[in-house]
Amino acid sequence: MRIRPYRTSDRDAVADVCVRTADAGGDSRHLYPDPELVPSIFALPYAELEPALAFVADDGERAVGYVVGTADTRAFVEDYRRCWLPTLLDRYPAPTGEPTTPTGTMLRLMHTPERMIVPELTEYPAHLHIDLLPQHQRAGHGRALMTAFLAALAHAGVPAVHLGMLTANTAARAFYDRLGFHPIPVPAHADLTFLGREVGPNAWLGPSAAG
Repeated sequence: MRIRPYRTSDRDAVADVCVRTADAGGDSRHLYPDPELVPSIFALPYAELEPALAFVADDGERAVGYVVGTADTRAFVEDYRRCWLPTLLDRYPAPTGEPTTPTGTMLRLMHTPERMIVPELTEYPAHLHIDLLPQHQRAGHGRALMTAFLAALAHAGVPAVHLGMLTANTAARAFYDRLGFHPIPVPAHADLTFLGREVGPNAWLGPSAAG
């Protein structure tokens, strides 16, 4: 397995990994019939808008995992609305009314990037998304991806990073705990857990057989 920077040729593989891990770490194809929907929210805009912070785990044939993110959440929201969202409007018009299906919920998230600006997270300006196909987990590849990402943030002078995860995804929480992330109380988001971590001298996570 090799950790390397994202390439445009990785697009389809990254989208596939996103879909196959979007149901609390499991395959989400039964929830979202359109395979482009979830990647267009949680993976592809980051690779497009901030490619310097996009890394993949390459098994020699394709990308089987990735980490993407932004150094500045507020700036990313602006870029997403100005540059990314317009490219989606023909395929994904803005929804009307309250969502009644999983697809509707994702469309609402797609069209409200401002949801990413959370006052309690101000001191953690960067954020990330990391996913790895289940058969490649617990072999150190997730840790290696995170190490590459944190090193890139440290090089950019970013002080801290956060992520949001479904509270029910206990396996993911254990992974983040091992990497030194800590919970950040955000009362308005009961179904989500927000975690944060300082960047800088402590960015290197060291080798491990897990994660």
